Amino acid sequence: MKSHRKELWFNIPTRRGFVNITPQVETCLHESGILEGLILVSAMHITASVFINDDESGLHQDYEKWLEKLAPHEPVSQYRHNDTGEDNADAHMKRQIMGREVVVAVTDGKLDFGPWEQIFYGEFDGRRRKRVLVKVIGE
Repeated sequence: MKSHRKELWFNIPTRRGFVNITPQVETCLHESGILEGLILVSAMHITASVFINDDESGLHQDYEKWLEKLAPHEPVSQYRHNDTGEDNADAHMKRQIMGREVVVAVTDGKLDFGPWEQIFYGEFDGRRRKRVLVKVIGE
């Protein structure tokens, strides 16, 4: 069995955003030379997420609205975590909801997706560099 590891780096200029990272993940898969196996894509920061869904702007707007209802950013004083001087407690909660990582089957050297599936990086406390781990294992 072979493995391949690569880090993808992001610096989202806004507090929140969603980025389709499927092309970068596919590049990592091709670099690995693995034809059959699994690929793990994982956010390496506690206020960011990786998830799979449809690349449709209305859905992303719905996520933004829904997440803000579940864990509103303001008032920041509503969160005990922010007593430390930070203002990102909501980002930790949004990450918990959206998830840390995804695992996708690799078949014939391609991501084995269902219809419309794409991989996204979700940022909930941006304006600084963060990384995503891509780990491919297989033959």
